[in-house]
Amino acid sequence: MKKLTVIADRSDGRDNNFNLLRILAAAGVLFSHSFVLSLGTEGYEPLSQWLGKSLGSISVLVFFAISGFFITRSFDRRKTLVRFIQARIFRIFPGLAIILLLTVLIGGLVLTTAPDAVYWPASVGYFFHNLGLFSMQYELPGVFDTNPYGPPVNGSLWTLSYEVLCYFGVVLCGLLGLFKRRGVFAIGMAVFLLVYAVSVMRGIHPRIDSLMQLGLPFITGMAFYLWREHIRLSLSLAIALVLVALLFRGTQFFDPIIAVTLSYTIFVIGYAQSPFMLAYNKLGDYSYGLYIYAFPIQQIVASNGITTPAINIMLALPASLACAVLSWHLVEAPAMAFGRNLGRRRFAPNKSSY
Repeated sequence: MKKLTVIADRSDGRDNNFNLLRILAAAGVLFSHSFVLSLGTEGYEPLSQWLGKSLGSISVLVFFAISGFFITRSFDRRKTLVRFIQARIFRIFPGLAIILLLTVLIGGLVLTTAPDAVYWPASVGYFFHNLGLFSMQYELPGVFDTNPYGPPVNGSLWTLSYEVLCYFGVVLCGLLGLFKRRGVFAIGMAVFLLVYAVSVMRGIHPRIDSLMQLGLPFITGMAFYLWREHIRLSLSLAIALVLVALLFRGTQFFDPIIAVTLSYTIFVIGYAQSPFMLAYNKLGDYSYGLYIYAFPIQQIVASNGITTPAINIMLALPASLACAVLSWHLVEAPAMAFGRNLGRRRFAPNKSSY
């Protein structure tokens, strides 16, 4: 009898398709944004009109499901808590700092219609507020004021604060020992789902509601890691779950069902043994760069009077991808390597003491 494949059978190595899935998700966000940025607030993409969720929203759920799994794995395999936190910092903030700096400089030197005395002081607040993640500022004086969607400079950054909050959740669960006591973790998941239900039915607070929406795929990814020895990887099951989820389209149950279904499906595809998909791993992980650069580039395209979504995609995608490639090779990968080397030096034995 053929042994059933579970996540644990394929989760130890690096032969997976998650880099490819992340770059496709980032491209999905760009595609979704092309409608609203080209046409204004009434620019709904075709998938949103049919499914009730945009491709961008679905793509963000993909990011959080993948992060939930791999951040939990990273914490579980950590050498020290400090090194875990250090790795997260060097993964997110160097790339973020560069896009914010470039945005401020290009905005002030090329795009703004505001006086220097107004723009540059405000740009300092824009940089530090957004680098801090938890008091986001989306506008710069005189930049994109006449665009169809209005002046938001980089609307994609809003998810990063929730990503970091989810990281804190991983650390908290780990320090409380919940990863070693799965029954207690399951109780914690039940409490989360209860809060999620209240959030959906009544609303709690906009930030908490958003955290619940993004936290569901994240905690699902966490659960997939903790129960990886028991969760089958079945394409037929994934297809069946998608079909069941579609039956709930238009109901209040659709969002949580599609979030969990999508999370499972992503892991089935992510661990599929396809040489064609695995070939992408020879390239870099360009998804983060594509995600943080696409929105301002799309706004620049729209500011030049291009109000056709397809043309916005044709112009913005290659430019954003080029920035993502440069960001990976010049900023993100070197920063991560520096963080790893810093951790090794910091925690290496002091040979002079022997």
